[in-house]
Amino acid sequence: MVVIHPTQEQSQKSFIGTMEKYHNVYEKSIKEPELFWYEVANKFHWEKYPQIDGFLRYNFDIRKGPISIKWMEDGVTNICFNCVDKWVESGFGDRVAYVWNGNECHEKKVITYSQLKDYVCKFANALLSKGIKKGDHVAIYMPVTIELVVAMLACARIGAIHVVVFAGFSANALADRIMDSKCVAVITANGVYRGHKYIPLHQIVEESLEICEKKNYAPKFCIIYNHTENSLHCKKNNKVGRFYWHELLANSSKDCDVVWINSEDPLFVLYTSGSTGKPKGMIHTTGGYMIFSAAVFKYVFNYNEGDVFFCTADLGWITGHTHNVYGALLNGAKVILFDGVPTHPTPSRLWQIIDEHEVHTFYTAPTAIRTLMKLGDEHVTSCSLKSLRILALVGEPIDPESWKWFYKVVGSSRCVIVDTFFQTETAAPMITPLPGCTPLKPGSATLPFFGVEPAILNSDGEELYGPAEGFLVFKRPWPGIARNILGDNDRFADAYFKKFPNYYFTGDGCRRDEDGYYWITGRIDDTVNVSGHLLSTAEVEAVLIENAAIAEAAVVGVPHEIKGQCLYCYVVLKNEFTFDEELTNQLKHEVRTKIGPLADPETIVGVLSLPKTRSGKIVRRILRKLAVKDTDFGDISTLAEDNFVKELLQQAVAA
Repeated sequence: MVVIHPTQEQSQKSFIGTMEKYHNVYEKSIKEPELFWYEVANKFHWEKYPQIDGFLRYNFDIRKGPISIKWMEDGVTNICFNCVDKWVESGFGDRVAYVWNGNECHEKKVITYSQLKDYVCKFANALLSKGIKKGDHVAIYMPVTIELVVAMLACARIGAIHVVVFAGFSANALADRIMDSKCVAVITANGVYRGHKYIPLHQIVEESLEICEKKNYAPKFCIIYNHTENSLHCKKNNKVGRFYWHELLANSSKDCDVVWINSEDPLFVLYTSGSTGKPKGMIHTTGGYMIFSAAVFKYVFNYNEGDVFFCTADLGWITGHTHNVYGALLNGAKVILFDGVPTHPTPSRLWQIIDEHEVHTFYTAPTAIRTLMKLGDEHVTSCSLKSLRILALVGEPIDPESWKWFYKVVGSSRCVIVDTFFQTETAAPMITPLPGCTPLKPGSATLPFFGVEPAILNSDGEELYGPAEGFLVFKRPWPGIARNILGDNDRFADAYFKKFPNYYFTGDGCRRDEDGYYWITGRIDDTVNVSGHLLSTAEVEAVLIENAAIAEAAVVGVPHEIKGQCLYCYVVLKNEFTFDEELTNQLKHEVRTKIGPLADPETIVGVLSLPKTRSGKIVRRILRKLAVKDTDFGDISTLAEDNFVKELLQQAVAA
């Protein structure tokens, strides 16, 4: 096993420079969590400081009552103030907050903390002028722009709850999220270029509003930012007002008081895929998220004043929320935003950005690494990359080969690799190396972050000690944990606390080695990790079954060289239909349209029937094996049909 130890220079520059110090700090965070996080909280501005008494109250055990997590209940603050005003008032207003890089190399914008504060205040006043108030939900469907950051911070400033939806989801998916969260407004852009392809975002929003209207729901208004030079024509609709971003801000004041809110008041709702097919709106609250995201950013990226941070994540995902916006700004960082694709107009684009802006920390997904690795080393080695110190990974487990390429070719065998594990529900990395401290093992997320206590359970819920493999759980709450699923307390309890009472269940399998390092083995529920994005197999199945030709459908995830996983679909046809290329293309189109391009099935196979137990449950492990031509099915005694496997195998292998 390859183990890469920190150099003396890396250790000297690290906040946590030795494993001895890590263990001491970690032990304090576990034994005295209230005191540990109280000290972190005191680094921020509170209109009313939280008291150490009652700093944390929680119940993880559904047998003892409703699931409840409360951090700093008596604290009153505002995260926008701590992200922006704090730095301006401390004399750092001229510090660069963001450098935006567009789809084309010449597209760039720079904004300082002082300018960001003014921009946020102007937009916050625009929202107030349209009646947005504390507690309102506001949907944001925008490309990666400074304006998206402004919209998020403006909501946070006035106590509105932002609901950012990844601008790659379809009109149907957007409409579902608007209605589920009862958004009173939608903020969007006219469109965005992804390479040579133009995505008409405003048109998608209009389609989503029509879907909402048919289901008797209508937000009060929509704001459109003119991001590209493409024409923009607002539809007239008596129920939903349409306003242009630039017109609203033309006479808007750059002075806007913050709304002070309770620590446990919601900050945002962010949707993640659920195994039932209906996306889950995870509620993250203000105070706990603030202190956790700030601490993680500081220690996981060893952030020092003047460092330049570049994360390729879209702001529509939790990584973008935590690292490109809140965690970074709470630490006063300079952030590089990228609104494009890694291979346009050249496969060297990311490496050119790193050189141009002298980036110190580069954070991306294994999918991007695998894509760029296949294109050849010359696109990397043509750039200097001498400014890089930390290379970080997120979104899915990475294979050792890709890890080594990232370390050797991109990092020149001198940069620290920070391979992080976290989820939308956890807010920020839970298991992660600390630069200059943790010895690295390619493919391992390594050790828990401060205040995080993982465990591995067997199928009976018994905790396993030492080297073991089983279900990854967490034994206690951390400040950034999601507090609930919007509008569905029972589902929150069922999804995360029912299978193993008194533990938070991640839904992931995990292995722990003899050194206590954690290795994430992947999802064990009905979600698939495609290019670092979780997709619900139930949601895809629901779309397939809507087709008149389909009687049944089952979707599984299988390994993919670039994406990590892809969707492999089995469909059973109704008697009067024939499985052919035309039907395959039709089904793929329907999935892309109703969910989004990310959900485009890699393979669709027509079969006579699906493997089921006698109780009618589909046995997906068999389908996963068939998809990769593995005929070692293990025990099939519980299948309802004795001859099923032979018949299905013949069809699947033939396909």
